[in-house]
This record gives sequence, structure tokens and C-alpha cells, in this order.
Amino acid sequence: IGQAFPYMPIANPGWMFPEYSFGIRDERMQEMVDEVRDMGAEVVVVLSHNGFDVDKKMASRVSGIDVILSGHTHDALPEPVLVNETIIVASGSNGKFVSRVDLDVRDGRMMGFKHKLIPIFSDVITPDAQVAALIDEQRAPYINELTEVIGQSESLLYRRGNFNGSWDDLICQALIEEREADISMSPGVRWGPSILPGQDITREDIWNVTSMTYGAAYRTEMTGEFIHVILEDVADSLFNVDPYYQHGGDM
Repeated sequence: IGQAFPYMPIANPGWMFPEYSFGIRDERMQEMVDEVRDMGAEVVVVLSHNGFDVDKKMASRVSGIDVILSGHTHDALPEPVLVNETIIVASGSNGKFVSRVDLDVRDGRMMGFKHKLIPIFSDVITPDAQVAALIDEQRAPYINELTEVIGQSESLLYRRGNFNGSWDDLICQALIEEREADISMSPGVRWGPSILPGQDITREDIWNVTSMTYGAAYRTEMTGEFIHVILEDVADSLFNVDPYYQHGGDM
């Protein structure tokens, strides 16, 4: 059963998907679980983009889900979390890990499981030739732009956590210098690989950390009161005690 990101209209401009609606719908999820069980499903797996905390709450309210493969918050958990009879598996982001889950299913019931979070070391794995050729073919028309060197990093450029990272510091400093601003704010999204000290920064690296659907930069006047409202709103969306009100919006 698929679960889309419930807060799409908050995180992205609504005009991009006018024909769709989104939300956390526990009752509808319960209906889906019951429906597939009635059709004979012995195992129910939910592929979720809710975020880890939201998945934990959903598992406490919906019965009959055996496994939730959790996404969105980029958590990499060494062991699944058990909520009632549901295991929640989170495997990180950016291809850093693969999770293997073996289920012991008997008489239409999950009796046990084994789990392993497997780190991926790309330099010791031979790429699949067919997939690598397809990727090279798709990148070929743009390879000059992708590999153009923009600069060189003097320190580690990374993104992690909910507050900031050195990539965000770089982006915000660039906004201040290029737009002659006093304060800059940037969505603190947690995608994009790290750049090592002394490594070239290519145009592709820049796109990797700015490739959002609302990629424009705006300069505007704000009062101190309004800046305070923004910061409080972001904090509430991230750390609300009720996971169903954690809408994201890192900054």
C-alpha cells in the first residue's frame, strides 16, 4: 500500500497538482488494509513518505500492517522500531544504505523477522553495466554543464539534521552577498551528497542541493515581528509534540 507525502500542498505550490488532494487518512488506510486482507494478503507492507514520527503514530492507530518502509525524514535506523505488531524500517537517503528484511509468515500472520541495515560502498561494488550505460546516455547531452567547475571547497560541505549544515551556510552567505541582504533564509532540506575539503564544486553539485520545485530566490523587506513569526512557525512544524502536526519546513 502506498502512502504519499501528506503535506504536499504545504511544502509545494498547490497549482502544480490541482487535481490531487493529500493528507494523513487513518480511516482510509484501515479500509485499504482490511480490503487487501479480505482478498487473501498474508503480509501487508506500507511504502510510506509520511516521515518516521508520523509512521509511528499511524502504526499505533491502524491495525493489520506488518511492515512500514518509512521515508521522507531520511533516518537510518540500525534496527526496526516495533509499534504494536508493526515493524517500521528506515533506510536513510542518497543510496547510503539498503535494508534487508526477512519475514517469517505462517498461517497468514507474521511470526518473526530478521533485519540488516547494509552500508553501500560504491567503490567496492561493480556497477550494473546496463544501468550504467543508460545513465551515461541520459547524461551525455548535458555532461559539459554538469561537470563545469564552479569553485573549490575549503571545508566539508554537508547537510544533516533539522537546523543547518555547511551547505546551507554557503547558500545563505551567497544570497546575502549577491542580493545585498541583511538576513537570508533557505529551506534546510536534507538531500545532496557531501563535498570533501579541497574537492572541486561542480555545477551538478550546486543543482544537487538546490533542485527544488520552488527554486527562485526573492528579496523582500520584513519586520522583526514577521521574522519571529516565521521562525516560530518553522519550529512548530518541525517539533510539534503531535507528529501529525509536524509539517516539515526546515530552515
